[in-house]
Amino acid sequence: MSENIVIVGGGSAGWMTAAMLIHSFPEKNITVIEDPESPPIGVGESTFDGIRYFCEFIGIDQKSFFKNTDASIKIGLSFSKFFNNKKDDSFVYPFGEPYLAGTKWGLEDWMIKKYVYPDTPIKDFAESYFAQASLIKHNKFSENNNGKLGNFNPNLHTALHFDAIKFGGWLRDHFCLPKNVKLIKDKVVNIELSENGISSLILSSGSNVSADLFIDCTGFKSLLLDKILKEPFISYEDVLPNNRAWATRIPYKDKERELRNVTTCTAIESGWCWDIPLWSRLGSGYVYSDKYETPESALEQFKNYLMSENIAVPRTRDEVDSLQFNDVKMRVGIHERTFVKNVVAIGLSAGFIEPLESNGLFTVHEFLFQLVRALQRGSISQWDRDVYNRITKETFDGFVDFIRLHYALTNRTDTKYWKDIFNRNHNILNNNRTSFSNRLEEVRLNKTRNFYAPATGGTTWITSGMNYHLLDNVSIRLGEIKNNMNYKVDLDTNFKNLESKQKYWEDESLRSPSMYEYLKFKYYEE
Repeated sequence: MSENIVIVGGGSAGWMTAAMLIHSFPEKNITVIEDPESPPIGVGESTFDGIRYFCEFIGIDQKSFFKNTDASIKIGLSFSKFFNNKKDDSFVYPFGEPYLAGTKWGLEDWMIKKYVYPDTPIKDFAESYFAQASLIKHNKFSENNNGKLGNFNPNLHTALHFDAIKFGGWLRDHFCLPKNVKLIKDKVVNIELSENGISSLILSSGSNVSADLFIDCTGFKSLLLDKILKEPFISYEDVLPNNRAWATRIPYKDKERELRNVTTCTAIESGWCWDIPLWSRLGSGYVYSDKYETPESALEQFKNYLMSENIAVPRTRDEVDSLQFNDVKMRVGIHERTFVKNVVAIGLSAGFIEPLESNGLFTVHEFLFQLVRALQRGSISQWDRDVYNRITKETFDGFVDFIRLHYALTNRTDTKYWKDIFNRNHNILNNNRTSFSNRLEEVRLNKTRNFYAPATGGTTWITSGMNYHLLDNVSIRLGEIKNNMNYKVDLDTNFKNLESKQKYWEDESLRSPSMYEYLKFKYYEE
């Protein structure tokens, strides 16, 4: 029975774990050991929409959460220059499901439109099916109380930006400790083993801490799973070489313009830059590979980005030089197993995919949902560990393939980095890690028309944004022949329906408050 659980490490992962466990099992003894000499990394400020489910699941008070974590709302991602740096190839990936009412062939209406009118911009895809795309275009926000913005549900189709350090601290002080989670501020200096895994931890104070289950939230060093249990680590740097990031915090100059409703991702020489708008500041960073850039050259590229038109309000050289920059080293990959004997790794200690698509905290809450399922059975058997390891590994690998798509579909050849990362990932369809690749190829070969089913997640939004259309002119003509139908029937009517939806949503979006105005009156105005 796992009645006594010890979490080693605080930060976002540690306190999310404690919050999930004390909410799900209030009768268990939960202890967090937080090393005062090891501050959290402090990045991971952008999240995927699953963070909403996590917060709702454990019952977080939203207003208190926003004000104490510097939070803002995110309704999608904006990508620029991933496909081709020679022109404005930006596109958005809105959260939620496409609004298909009024279409004849669903998403295929737009694919046919692109076929008939090849100059249709790639950003038009999202704008044809998501009211959120119009909100993103004009940096607005709406609760959609009148239902005029399609099927947009702000409680389900949004994620969050927040200060990761404040998030962990708020969970600790306002959620976990009041629910009797025990906190020990000390350093683990020795670990005693048994045939079942770890028997106890020796702290610098001399205390001996034992438990039935130990959870490793010690970040990239993975103290328990890696250093002590020696669980093999599978590196993914062969296909995802980005292993470092420069990060900084930037004061707003024009808050209403810069506090956007998306995470912005912009590809540059040897990687990509993020812009994450929190309530009081911007978080920005440059994800790159040290196989192509030294830290010094990467920092200069990042500074040039911050002074360029790639950001909403370019900074001056003096403003950029005055910022503090943090060099973060990343370990990209996952342990063969993340639940070994009586040790479970959560967060960076388990594995990490590079930061694209804001996946860091995604794996935390998704792994925690699986852990709660396992613990609900009472005693943990090897069957439970095996099921946990299989599901979490498949979740991780599925997201890896999704990230790889952003590089496999690029047309950039302007630097060695972009040439090489394409070559590393172009064989994604031959990848045997998951069934994701096979699903994508089936769609491409027109073996199935239901390519926007949930099984593909955001694949269609990314492939369309990268100008790889799952229904192209060959597929259209072959489909007509095989199915004895004419996709172009009522062509003008279909196109007009798409365009009228865009106009309707745009008018409603323009009547909505800016993201800054909405947050100010909803959460931050005293």
